[in-house]
Amino acid sequence: MQFPDLMDRFISYVRINTQSSEESTDFPSTPHQLDLSRHLQNELKEMGLIDATLNNWGYVLATLPSNGNGSGPTIALIAHVDTSPDVSGENVNPRIHHNYNGEDIDLSGDGRWILKVSENPHLAKQKGKTLITTDGTTLLGADDKAGIAEIMAALQYLVSHPEIPRPRIRVVFTPDEETGRGTEHITLEEIAADFGYTVDGEKLGEVEDETFCADSVHLKITGINVHPGYAKGKLVNAVKLAAEIIDSLPKDRLSPETTEKREGYLHPHAIEGGSEQVTVKLLVRDFTEEGLHDHEAELHRLVDRVMQRHPGARVDFEFLESYRNMKSVLDDHPQVMAKALEAVSMAGVEPVRNIIRGGTDGARLSFMGLPTPNLFTGGSNFHSRHEWVTLEDMQAAARVIVHLMSLWGREWKTS
Repeated sequence: MQFPDLMDRFISYVRINTQSSEESTDFPSTPHQLDLSRHLQNELKEMGLIDATLNNWGYVLATLPSNGNGSGPTIALIAHVDTSPDVSGENVNPRIHHNYNGEDIDLSGDGRWILKVSENPHLAKQKGKTLITTDGTTLLGADDKAGIAEIMAALQYLVSHPEIPRPRIRVVFTPDEETGRGTEHITLEEIAADFGYTVDGEKLGEVEDETFCADSVHLKITGINVHPGYAKGKLVNAVKLAAEIIDSLPKDRLSPETTEKREGYLHPHAIEGGSEQVTVKLLVRDFTEEGLHDHEAELHRLVDRVMQRHPGARVDFEFLESYRNMKSVLDDHPQVMAKALEAVSMAGVEPVRNIIRGGTDGARLSFMGLPTPNLFTGGSNFHSRHEWVTLEDMQAAARVIVHLMSLWGREWKTS
């Protein structure tokens, strides 16, 4: 089972800038996300899917009807069009390394951005494959344009092979997943499916049914501003307070750079303001709500300790819920994961049940009532200039989607 159009699709998608913005209050947060969404809507129409639409909020929705008796479940295939706000997605220039030699790659050609095998052990396993990287100036966009390309290639294969049983399939391409707002303006009625799969994971064979529980915390620090020439004994500098709070965070634990597997963290990721008032934004993550609240309580204690040394200053906490671990929902629907793992095996790949040290649209969709685990794309180093993916692993992901749809398509035969 091959998908000859997969590489061309992927390259064409990553060349379209779809970087989202955490600062914007619009939805989508950036208008250029719609450039890819319109392109995908047209491709779906040309493929023959019915009711391919781009709605007012920037979601692309389409249907591939079942070729059975229509009595089985409807399955949604979901991916997001936007790329991370953290690294530029403009003028992406993918580099293709045929028959990759397994060695370090100087992405930029000047030694500034080197993709090192020593820092990426999984990269050594890609020797001989067709490796696609950045040129060091941008991210690649495999998160999640690899997922989009794999869904589109699998749909084209299913359309071209009507002998393969398939369920009614709903295609859902979302904006602003990277800002945590991907499901903000979509309803289950619009998705119109019984179960879903995001194609938004990383390494070959991985199927993920757990995410972090996630909150955000905004610390609004208010100092006492005085003209610096006459400030002795009066000025309380909010910038210094913010720095002191950040410096009080644990150095050897509870941070992204010191944790792995099921360990959670407190992560200051943005700071803005001046000497009178500063806002520090932190991400709080853990795989349990209990752990999440423990981390928040520790943050509160650390901040209180700092503030006791600075009478007259004030800090206000704002806690914002982001998403919760989707495993509690998926455990009630074991067939959704079982079919995904079986489809991976059918594609000739060893299935790996894994956790996500992050989140997907599937986390929120699961709690909205659409159980939605996550499938691999074959990419790695997401949100980075060192991002990469291999064509062979993308081909495997597309095969998994076809086999998965065939497994669900057989449901109508026994319904």
